[in-house]
Amino acid sequence: MKKIGILIIALLMFSTAVFAAGQKEASPAASETAMADDAYAAVRGKVVTMAGPFVDNDAIKFEQSVKSFEEMTGIDIQYEGSKEFEASIGISIEGGNAPDIVDFPQPGLLNNFVAKGYVIDLNKVLDMEKVKSNYIQSWLDMATMESPDGPIMAGLWGRVNGKSLVWYNKKEFDAAGYKVPTTWAELVSLQKMIISDGDSPWAVGIESGAATGWAATDWVEEMMLRTTSLENYDKWVSGELKFDSPEVRGAIETMASIWFADGMVYGGRKGIATTSFGDAPKVMFEKPPKAWLHKQGNFITSFFPDNLKAGEDYDFFYLPSVDPQYGKPVLVAGDIYAMFNDRPEVRMVMQYFATGASVEGWVKAGGAISPHKDSQLSWYTNIVDRKVAEVIQNATSVRFDGSDLMPGQVGAGSFWKEMTDYVSGTKTLDQAVKAIDASWPE
Repeated sequence: MKKIGILIIALLMFSTAVFAAGQKEASPAASETAMADDAYAAVRGKVVTMAGPFVDNDAIKFEQSVKSFEEMTGIDIQYEGSKEFEASIGISIEGGNAPDIVDFPQPGLLNNFVAKGYVIDLNKVLDMEKVKSNYIQSWLDMATMESPDGPIMAGLWGRVNGKSLVWYNKKEFDAAGYKVPTTWAELVSLQKMIISDGDSPWAVGIESGAATGWAATDWVEEMMLRTTSLENYDKWVSGELKFDSPEVRGAIETMASIWFADGMVYGGRKGIATTSFGDAPKVMFEKPPKAWLHKQGNFITSFFPDNLKAGEDYDFFYLPSVDPQYGKPVLVAGDIYAMFNDRPEVRMVMQYFATGASVEGWVKAGGAISPHKDSQLSWYTNIVDRKVAEVIQNATSVRFDGSDLMPGQVGAGSFWKEMTDYVSGTKTLDQAVKAIDASWPE
């Protein structure tokens, strides 16, 4: 509570300065306490409205995580979650009734409203030195979007999760004498060792009903981050770099070198497209295991067999970089908070969201990873969450799930479908990448 109190005083001092902007210059003799008292008085009882996708347990955890801030400041953050958020938020914003702050699970959707000039540039309303000091550059890059007046800081990252994780059956893995790889060369050696022992290294499945293929797009995104530059990744996501380019083809072929090689994937190449993404990892826990490795985000543990204990029955490691010159990139997803109405209390809440304290309670309750530099690993009571946080903290760069940033007809359409056709063997790579490029909107 002491740490939060210090943070709040700092925020209140900032808010007082904001509130006084354009008014008579404050007396140099005013004490910090007086400034804090003035700021409390200015915002106490004020309401800040928020909208987003958090419902049920997630909504409860969010509300509990900001409770201390509300008690300290007297600001009432009223969060309204909706399972139809993507559809409803456009009606509110376009109709001139936008909430003060909106929580976007997909930055691509936020970018649509930035392009239309609805979003407030945080560079103009927050202490950006404090904001910039608490995120690695990649988070800031992903929050910078193009408005009608040029690039703006469109939002702040809150809860996030990591995808660049390889899961394994720890008990059997250790008993077999296998070692966790830390480089791509070591991963290749491990694959060869598992095959020589008569097993398949990988468990892979991309079937997901109408969304079949999304798991393949995650693999392509991972390989893009590991075989080419961040600049090329960003150009690819925006449509400037074609799927039918050496860089994107190279990333897909790197994935294929694992998926299509004899003995590499349990069930073989043709089984990948018909195996459910949630069922795929279960073969790791059969006795004996039918496969040993599975790449997926931290949500996948909910599909593991019941009564398995993290750190004992299963564990994960970071998917190594293919080319060391690209550092240790991590593919992520998460929530970005954008500001639509400018008042002192809204500024204060947004400044708070730029700190680890804003998600500390959620982190301790489980189910949230903080992207903030001032967050503490000791907050994580779940061993999986703690290790995911370490992976993200140790990243040299992060990028959001690329398919979620692309136009819907591509990212959740042709990209899914064509990768499925390519993996199943009904289309060549040449046919698949050309079909995706042809689907890109003009």
